[in-house]
Amino acid sequence: MSPERVTTELVDGVFRLTLNRPDKRNAIDTPMVDALLQQLQQADLDRNVRVVAIRGAGKDFCAGADLAELLASVDQSAAENEAGARHLGEVFIRLRRLPKPVVALVHGRALAGGCGLATACDLIFAHADATFGYPEVRRGFVPAMVMAMLRRAVGEKVAFDLVGTGHLLSADEAQRVGLASRVFPAATFEQETAELLRQIAGFSSSALAFIKQQLYEIDGRSFDEAITLGAKVNAVARGTPDFRAAVAAFLKK
Repeated sequence: MSPERVTTELVDGVFRLTLNRPDKRNAIDTPMVDALLQQLQQADLDRNVRVVAIRGAGKDFCAGADLAELLASVDQSAAENEAGARHLGEVFIRLRRLPKPVVALVHGRALAGGCGLATACDLIFAHADATFGYPEVRRGFVPAMVMAMLRRAVGEKVAFDLVGTGHLLSADEAQRVGLASRVFPAATFEQETAELLRQIAGFSSSALAFIKQQLYEIDGRSFDEAITLGAKVNAVARGTPDFRAAVAAFLKK
């Protein structure tokens, strides 16, 4: 029996998903995509899940797509390949739509589709030794779906440099261009990221859901439209039990 492609652990509101193909540098294949979609659905439905953390087993986060599947796709029709790509794309869409924060814990290499998976998360916490990049162009391929997220994260010029030259980034460089959220020293990576995840899990779930939804809905709107949307979210947020409880607790101090 083949091992689970994604292993899970739920502790104190933190739902950890671990890509579990360390012998293949956690390469993404169809069973892994299926497992990710299943677990993200579980995260959405389970009220005990307050934050999702994705990481890789072994030395790397994820080195990209499974080469055996890529090779087999050469002989498939365009329609079949599009369907396969859309299947992976559904993971990116579900990560964006999940009303709970998703954090990529990146150590080692996050390359090609693996870097795309990290980019699709709301936050990237990077180990000091992490490497990020989209080297597909060097193999005559295009990180086509990822560009929808990458351009939003780092802007056109940096995005074109990354996908057009295959330039790899260190953890510090990834943070500097806006791809990685934070970088942690190797000696304290596990401890510090665990503490941050616990903090996020302790925040208001409704506030985090509003933040995530509004942040992504702002894209493509005019300034005036974004302010109008913000006013509506502000009004709804004031009526939530979490906000009322927080204000009441503050006034008692």
